Amino acid sequence: MMDQIDYKILSVLHDNARIPISEMSRMIAMSQPAVTERVRKLEEQGVIKGYRAELSPQKLGKHTTAFVLFKTNNCKDFLAFSETAPEVIDLYRISGEYNYLMKVTTETSETLAKFLDSCNPFGFTTPLIVLSTAFEDKSLVANNAASNGISLVQP
Repeated sequence: MMDQIDYKILSVLHDNARIPISEMSRMIAMSQPAVTERVRKLEEQGVIKGYRAELSPQKLGKHTTAFVLFKTNNCKDFLAFSETAPEVIDLYRISGEYNYLMKVTTETSETLAKFLDSCNPFGFTTPLIVLSTAFEDKSLVANNAASNGISLVQP
């Protein structure tokens, strides 16, 4: 079971996964060995699944993002197609009229149209083009920490 200190550690890591343990230990007022041990336990328990770089789609030439609702009668072939399509960056199996929700990034709206055409053999699409993003990748623990009165010690 996680306690308030674990939530503090997760919140700090979500904001900056490359933060040195020494700086994190100062922020949460714990010794470095104690913080290191807690991080190790959170990793072993699978709470922390990994660490990764946050990439800028725009800097990589991907200026168009869309969520695409997809309806198919052939899930197996569609999944195989989606796994190999570089445009598909997230894929969710959903309930309702559609089987899947894809998050897609492409260079332009024209390349999005070409990608949607390549989906046609597998089923029907309803694209929703992103006009702006208020936020992404919101912390799973921020609300939990705030509702439990958790605050970080300022360095």
